[in-house]
Amino acid sequence: MQEHFHFTTDPAKLQKQYAAIFVFVSAQLSCIQVHLHRRNRHLVKQEDAVIIAIHLLGKLLGFTSERAWHRFVTGNLFTNGSFLERSRYNRRCRALGFAIKWIRHELAKRGQHHAYAVVDSLPLPLCHPARMQRVKRFRGIADMGYCASKKQWYYGFKLHLQVTNQGLAMGYVVTEASCHDVKAAETVMTQIPHPYNFGDKGYISHALREKLYEEHQAAFWTPSRHNQKHGPSKAWEEWIRKKRKVIETVFSILVDQYRITDIRANSMAGFEVALDGILLAYSLVTLGLVER
Repeated sequence: MQEHFHFTTDPAKLQKQYAAIFVFVSAQLSCIQVHLHRRNRHLVKQEDAVIIAIHLLGKLLGFTSERAWHRFVTGNLFTNGSFLERSRYNRRCRALGFAIKWIRHELAKRGQHHAYAVVDSLPLPLCHPARMQRVKRFRGIADMGYCASKKQWYYGFKLHLQVTNQGLAMGYVVTEASCHDVKAAETVMTQIPHPYNFGDKGYISHALREKLYEEHQAAFWTPSRHNQKHGPSKAWEEWIRKKRKVIETVFSILVDQYRITDIRANSMAGFEVALDGILLAYSLVTLGLVER
């Protein structure tokens, strides 16, 4: 599908999306320009803002293959041959990973003014279940875990994400697939603390709730299990379920439109840059800064 994307895309809309991303990125990079100095800066073929904007545009359009995306860019946006060759473009993206992460973090701070936040986890499989026992990709870093919603085992990572009631992504942590949600919950929710948070039954922990409230002044509510002696009313359970529905919608968008479960990177640096790019592109659309 990506190979024939140029047959269906609107050139005017593509240029508008690129321009909006470029303007936003340029304004943000001006705040950290002192950290982007390098030798022979005057010899670079494209500025840092252009590289980041192109990277985000690729994630916005749902490209998972860097080779296909580079071919699309050189054939539709930089037809005069002024763009970097593919390997150098990929190296520049990885080198600018800290800038992409900083921009995403600054944008996520706007979520502190939203009504509440919801935390949940999303499986990031790295291969088909039939290949779990012999896969070598990220061996020693990723492992096997169980996805309760799909009722199956998978090999890969787990994304722990905090989003606001308006769908803006805030803190996130990537762990091995076997990591329990409670272990990563505090790290996720304290990156950009929000005073009101919701989670599912996987986050039930009295110690976690007390620690979040005492150390970070953050309230955390979860539904109750059926075997708890003093469970809340059905109205309370239904209220929490409706509050948590937003993160299910966010996960659906990230998987279907941004292809977050199809990242093809074979290095941790490439995987992190791709993930930050997807979350930043999604945040730009969520806040209305870029048209989808």
